[in-house]
Amino acid sequence: MTSESQEFGAARRPVEDEVDVVAEDTQKPAKGGKKDKKGSFWKELPVLVVVALVLALIIKTFVIQAFYIPSESMENTLLKNDRVLVNKLVYHTRDIERGDVVVFSGVDSWDGEVQFEEPSNPIAGFFRWVGTAFGVVPGEKDYIKRVIGIGGDTVKCCDSKGRITVNGVAINEESYLYPGNVPSQKFFEAKVPKDRLWVMGDHRQVSLDSREHTHDPGGGSIPVGQVIGRAFVIVWPFSRATTLSIPETFSQPALKAAGAVGGAVPLVAGFAFAVPLVLVRRRWLSRR
Repeated sequence: MTSESQEFGAARRPVEDEVDVVAEDTQKPAKGGKKDKKGSFWKELPVLVVVALVLALIIKTFVIQAFYIPSESMENTLLKNDRVLVNKLVYHTRDIERGDVVVFSGVDSWDGEVQFEEPSNPIAGFFRWVGTAFGVVPGEKDYIKRVIGIGGDTVKCCDSKGRITVNGVAINEESYLYPGNVPSQKFFEAKVPKDRLWVMGDHRQVSLDSREHTHDPGGGSIPVGQVIGRAFVIVWPFSRATTLSIPETFSQPALKAAGAVGGAVPLVAGFAFAVPLVLVRRRWLSRR
């Protein structure tokens, strides 16, 4: 029995050795798999970066975009080097209102308040484009101003108390005007054409706004179609983070009533046509 058990044990050893070899072989691919995963991550990283950039560009094109403030024209509401977020969807749901702070393109209309040097080469041009797209550097033809008058308004400076009036209604600008500034250093009166806006900077003494472009097409006003969106919040620096709301003076009932006169005409005309149609329809139904 002893010799048989020894032979039996000796016969099993190769099997155990074989199992150990198999176990060692199965562990080797596991180590290699981790290396493959690390390698695949670095291979996929450029794709992830490209996807992130594409998504960011889609968002900035259609939804929200960051803008860099390059000048002092909107102080103290906005300081030079501030960054703001601009809502590009808001004017698809409501009209532009007096008091809104808007970003608009001045291409083929206004000369730049801030002069920029052309990029020295295509690579520098690309990085400048990316910086502009994400609000890191200022756009060459983008402006930010406050809407004072909308299409149909008459904006005038000044009344007996030195205030700007819109359709004869004085607006109190103390809450946002740069300290020590008057509403305007020059007298003017402008009738804002349909689908255009009269815009002004809050730092009136240095702002090259609608007042300085009265000899341009539109008499200094800008096309509504050139508005990129409404600046609604300061995001940088964090110490100045705040929302940009419409000043209370623009909610005056008299101002709203004055501005609604032009808009009421189509409404009245609509009722004038609608009432006879309703009466005819009722008579037709009563005869059936």
